[in-house]
Amino acid sequence: MNNKIIFSSIIFIAFCLISSSTIFSHFIPKIKAQTNAEVIANISMSVNNTKITNENPDLNANQPTDGLTVKKDIKYFNGTSGYLVYPSDLSDKSSHKKVPAVIMIHEWWGINDNIRTMANTLAKQGGYVVLAVDLFNGKSTEDPNQAMQFVNSAKNNPQKIISNLKDAVSYLSSLPFVNSSKIASIGWCFGGGQSLQLALHSEDHPLVATILYYGTPLVINKTDLTKIKTPILGIFGDQDKSIPLSKIKSFESALSQEGIEHQIYVYKGLGHAFANPSGANYASKQTSDAWEKTIVFLKKYFE
Repeated sequence: MNNKIIFSSIIFIAFCLISSSTIFSHFIPKIKAQTNAEVIANISMSVNNTKITNENPDLNANQPTDGLTVKKDIKYFNGTSGYLVYPSDLSDKSSHKKVPAVIMIHEWWGINDNIRTMANTLAKQGGYVVLAVDLFNGKSTEDPNQAMQFVNSAKNNPQKIISNLKDAVSYLSSLPFVNSSKIASIGWCFGGGQSLQLALHSEDHPLVATILYYGTPLVINKTDLTKIKTPILGIFGDQDKSIPLSKIKSFESALSQEGIEHQIYVYKGLGHAFANPSGANYASKQTSDAWEKTIVFLKKYFE
């Protein structure tokens, strides 16, 4: 793709994003708006630095499904299908075993092999039930321009996103082998922001833990934060153009001021999407460390 096409795409996407901001502002009020220049710069960063690549061998790794039951087309919200995975021994109705569950929220790419692999890994390592939700109506892509269109379309109907996530909680709670009092959420990028939004709207089915990997927007308003009743784990990179370090520090400070239990980790020298093995910013060592912190965090609040 030549530079003229890339620049034209960036300007068009920026226009769409700015046009949709009025609607989205009703959903997440009192968050500092970005200037047009910041929006364009952030989109440009995403187009150039987080595109899909097959160079990393982790992308094509076999998914660890042995010992797991996988259901790829679970209807949980108005016909929307999610990816459900859990330890196979839970299928034994005579065991009466109930385990914690996790709602997993995809990046702006939609549900792809990376998310399915992460769901399988978490189910296997933790022994949890994992539901990877779909906020894009079955769509996924490897094109950042199309991914931004998916995000804009979803954000144009923010209440639908929350309804989708709430129904995911309800669905998991209805499963006979799920401990409905121990449900958490985790998301990356776009999904990280929605993981935080679920914490803000989980009054019907309170979560026990909320995890966001470089999720935006970060809520720092006191009125909004008082709605959060769950511990927060935040994973970030200090070179992320879309989430300045100052904003991360403000988020952490606001959580402390409101007495919200939290753990915030900022990895030096890393940009956006550093935990995605299919992306150009992937950092294997730091991702492994962040994942270990994620597992420890979940175990702590699932006990």
